[in-house]
Amino acid sequence: MNEVLPQLNELLFSSVEGVLVESVEVIDMIVRVEARTTAGRAACPGCGCWSGRIHGSYLRFPRDLPTAGTFVVVSLRVQRFVCEEESGERMTFAEQVPGLTRRFGRRTERLRSTLVSVGLALAGRDGARMADALKVPVSRNTLLRLIASLPAPATAVPRVVGVDEYAQRKGRVYGTVLVDVETRRPVDLLPDREADTLAALLAERPGIEIVCRDRAPFFAEGATRGAPQALQVADRWHLWHNLGEAAEKCVYRHRGCLRPTPAQPEEPQEEAEPAASPWPTGHRFAQRTRAKHATIHALLAAGHSKRSVARQLGMTLNTIVRFSRAATAEEMFTGQRQSRATRRDDYKPYLDQRWQEGCTNAWKLWEEIREQGYPRGHAGVRAYVSRTLRGKPRPVGPRPPSARAVTRWILTHPDALPEGDRLHLKAVLANCPGLKALAEHVRSFGHMVAHLQGDQLPTWIEAATSTTELPSLRSFAQHLERDLDAVTAGLTLPWNSGVVEGHVNRIKMLKRQMFGRAGFELLRKRVLLA
Repeated sequence: MNEVLPQLNELLFSSVEGVLVESVEVIDMIVRVEARTTAGRAACPGCGCWSGRIHGSYLRFPRDLPTAGTFVVVSLRVQRFVCEEESGERMTFAEQVPGLTRRFGRRTERLRSTLVSVGLALAGRDGARMADALKVPVSRNTLLRLIASLPAPATAVPRVVGVDEYAQRKGRVYGTVLVDVETRRPVDLLPDREADTLAALLAERPGIEIVCRDRAPFFAEGATRGAPQALQVADRWHLWHNLGEAAEKCVYRHRGCLRPTPAQPEEPQEEAEPAASPWPTGHRFAQRTRAKHATIHALLAAGHSKRSVARQLGMTLNTIVRFSRAATAEEMFTGQRQSRATRRDDYKPYLDQRWQEGCTNAWKLWEEIREQGYPRGHAGVRAYVSRTLRGKPRPVGPRPPSARAVTRWILTHPDALPEGDRLHLKAVLANCPGLKALAEHVRSFGHMVAHLQGDQLPTWIEAATSTTELPSLRSFAQHLERDLDAVTAGLTLPWNSGVVEGHVNRIKMLKRQMFGRAGFELLRKRVLLA
């Protein structure tokens, strides 16, 4: 046994100095390792003075990593020393073994580091399941407490940083993530996306030379105030995405050009047919009115007076007189609800036109006329569609492409378009000069993005601003002028915010892992340390 103990000491505590293994015992599937410290002196944690006066000793039982699936408990005898500094706060103190124990710790440092790694990777619930499989069962709250107790890492001052927002609570609470673009490591997380908070963070790192961001005003202001020496670079993906949104609005304004107008054959004029009854057969008002009209005229034809008919039917004399003067029941329909003027009448030609163009969604039609000033709700448009437009024949021919599909064709490189989409786009552009001009502007901007030709941006902005048929594109170009330096740098330099978008996606994954426990401090520890 005396020959085995040195080998066990080297195997179990190879990275720890000052520990000697005395015996190893297996009791009820638990491995008990008895060891003791061999240091002759230790430093006081209060005053830092070294002491060699031993006051006594006691046993500690920290849990260690399992061996072959068996629990391991270390029975460690540590020494208590007398503090030789008379003015110190402590009379005695217990020694700590670096790399093995810490004050009030009930786990060895290697077990603690293993649990911390599991917690950083899998968070609470999933981490507790993995720890149980590793034969070191702990609760999810313990893992979260271990993560929260970790100190923030000391990071070097980055040279190129990327800034973007992430959602702590989508639509309500947003934060800011700062990433080192060169090392692809997160630098810090902020609890909000205010310009003051970002400016204070950047001011603490004066070595920043380039800031990659989108065109959000709070990021631009924060970068300008916090790092005035840095060059701001607008992200190319966000520029292309904003151009796509503007292009889709332009295509939607020219949606009437997406369906070619078919040639109408000349037909001989037919004699005008008499106007049909405004109330269809089977309508309750029409049935009731026709029944009353037939009954009243039958009683009058039988020789009853109008007063007698009024008494028999329980109706007023004036009503009987009006029915008697009407030769047909349809004459009683005038002045009813179907002939009253409504707020919807001014928009009926537009609704009829959109119906013929293929838009059969009542909600979509209501949204379109609401933008034109329609003051009422959706119910009136839905009633008009169901009662009037549903009975009209739809146009014969293929369904026109949607505005989103045409936008996708315009934004795609011509060489990457399938043959069918290329032919459809050619037909659409031939039918609409406005969309043809839009396609030319989009492709010239795409050429600048792909080949980093930012020096051509002022010429493109001037050409896009002069277009009158494309107000959304003109508005996009005017917004580029407000942030011209950053946009020009984004279309000239190779830096972008792609790595920042990846970290935003990673933050979403970490939040889902922690369910409702993903507070800002805990989330920040996992993002920076994992």
